[in-house]
Amino acid sequence: MKNAMDRKSARIITLLTDFGLRDPYVGQMKGVILGIAPDVGVVDLTHDIAPQDVFDGAYVLKSSYRYFPRGTVHVAVVDPGVGTERKAIALRAEGHYFVVPDNGIVSLITADTPPAEVVELTNREYFLPDVSWTFHGRDIFAPVAAHIANGMALRDFGESLQRIEKLDLPRPRHDRECVRGEVIHIDRFGNLITNIRDSDLVMIRKSQCKIRIADKIIKGVKSSYGAVGKREILALFGGSGLLEVSVNLGNAAAALKAGKGTHVEVTSR
Repeated sequence: MKNAMDRKSARIITLLTDFGLRDPYVGQMKGVILGIAPDVGVVDLTHDIAPQDVFDGAYVLKSSYRYFPRGTVHVAVVDPGVGTERKAIALRAEGHYFVVPDNGIVSLITADTPPAEVVELTNREYFLPDVSWTFHGRDIFAPVAAHIANGMALRDFGESLQRIEKLDLPRPRHDRECVRGEVIHIDRFGNLITNIRDSDLVMIRKSQCKIRIADKIIKGVKSSYGAVGKREILALFGGSGLLEVSVNLGNAAAALKAGKGTHVEVTSR
């Protein structure tokens, strides 16, 4: 009963894709959702995930879903394997619902919290009548999400799954008073977001540490962008709770010629 109450009270579906907004794909998904659940609130989380970049989608989904009410249904479609044998799945974790391709896009969520329930989407009764080989976002994921928002149980969509695909997640390495990580995401401002959390630096004095990245050394972790002058490089913990390297009123990715996978090292000296 509690799960049904969560779904009824939330009545929200979020959309995360790599479709962009130039084409009608996102609008078509919304049309399908509203045709099944006309009173649901549809929120565009983002449609600017880098094309086919499943990890980028996984990062944005992980850093965003908790800001929505329990019972929210999250549709995340970054799906380079569409039309292949990859599964379509729906799952429940921390009171939220996720309708996604089984390609690891929920890995950052399930790594911390094993899902309470996972099903493979096989019941075609809840798909659109004609399923395209290339647009499962519209023909499978959107209608299933709408039915979940209307209160349907996950078991109605297919059989339970015991295993889902996982991404190879980069994790920081600790060596005495040194933490080594890497850039995992670059936002539109050019901020270089790493996989290093505040808890990774408990043995290091953050105000006096050194951050090495792309042959540059940054002294100390700052509290805000304005703690340094214009166009100066700094390191701080951003809104995602992860260490990021930024340029005040500038673009760190361009200034440092750094990208995803660039190594970052934090030392106490």
